[in-house]
Amino acid sequence: MTLKVGIVSLGCPKNLVDSEIMLGIIKDSGFVLTNSEEEADVLVINTCSFIDEAKEESINTILELARQKVDGKCRSLLVAGCLAQRYPEELMREMPEIDGLVGTGFIAEIASAINKTLAGEKAVLVGTPGYLHQADHSRVQATPSYTAYLKIAEGCDNRCSYCVIPDIRGSYRSRKMEDILDEAAGLAGRGVKELVVTAQDTTLYGMDIYSRLALPDLLSGLESIEGLVWIRVLYGYPTYFSDELIEIMSRGRKICRYIDLPLQHASDTVLRRMNRKGSREDYLRLLEKLRRSIPGITLRTSFIVGFPGETEDEFQELLDFMSQVKFERAGVFIYSREESTAAADMSGQVPEEIKIERRKKAMELQQEISLENNRSKVGETLTVLVEGAGENGMYEGRTEGDAPGIDGKVFFSSQRNLNPGDFVRVLIKDASWYDLNGELST
Repeated sequence: MTLKVGIVSLGCPKNLVDSEIMLGIIKDSGFVLTNSEEEADVLVINTCSFIDEAKEESINTILELARQKVDGKCRSLLVAGCLAQRYPEELMREMPEIDGLVGTGFIAEIASAINKTLAGEKAVLVGTPGYLHQADHSRVQATPSYTAYLKIAEGCDNRCSYCVIPDIRGSYRSRKMEDILDEAAGLAGRGVKELVVTAQDTTLYGMDIYSRLALPDLLSGLESIEGLVWIRVLYGYPTYFSDELIEIMSRGRKICRYIDLPLQHASDTVLRRMNRKGSREDYLRLLEKLRRSIPGITLRTSFIVGFPGETEDEFQELLDFMSQVKFERAGVFIYSREESTAAADMSGQVPEEIKIERRKKAMELQQEISLENNRSKVGETLTVLVEGAGENGMYEGRTEGDAPGIDGKVFFSSQRNLNPGDFVRVLIKDASWYDLNGELST
């Protein structure tokens, strides 16, 4: 009898790539893949544990799917990814529903772990997080056919004082450029038109294996791949954003005028406590250079409020910075006190109610900025990647300034039939905080 396996993927795009690789390995091992939890003989949950909210979602998903062992066909429940890597002993001790764990260093062993649990063993594959996938590893794409994530490196060396990623994912490890380009060409050959380049830190790519910041060379190579239309870069680090990188982005024909550049704060004193490189003035110079060199660029960032010791004056510095720069996209997150981090032991932990209020103020400010930026696009005709259709000739899609699953949408009408993956021109007629509305340009 052929057994069916289902995977639930939580967390970031980097985690989703791991899930796609596990799906490929599982399929190659003779199992049948299923999207139905009720039909699955084996369920795998690829978890996130970056902040408290992510850990809670992971635990709740484990408990929810564990019910399939009673109410459904499920014979084996495995937990993979960051939560398994971070808390193996606690999970096996406190959640007997779990049959196996697969840490971030054992992604390639997922089929072996499944077979062990089906044989009645408890499979705990957790150790040094040194895994780095290769182009010849099987991968089942879980994103729409026209969009795929391209993970170019694993791990992180930045050691921000609030972050557990280096412990969970290990030190920074770049993939070889030739291998990445082979994978990208293969994805394009399968119909992928938008590649989203991702890593814990994309801008550091190549330093460990080439002794230089090699992202510009990689992007140049990706540009030459036939079939690709958009190449998007996520998770840059401001102090590694070189002039060479700005140049290749400014003249690239396929590279989206979009950069995700998490800054985390804008007060020098908070940045030092966060162990973030660079200063407010460094950031301002970089952002000004980006906008000057790449007209029309969309700048996305993220900030943390309520970091230990954050005063009202430091928080106001952040608000002033946001008002000055006017980011097109910004996310604001409440500081999460993570054990085994330097920040967890800092004095001056900010009360939860103050953190919540600060996030509310920052997001209200960003909504005003976002609305102003979006309204400035009314009357423009923009290129849109079609993603879906509604009723009465209505469609939705994204511009080059909108990353999948993160940013806003463009909703528009069309008198002719369109397909997901099409690129069309849309006249923008109205705008809201996050989305645009328009009609197909004739």
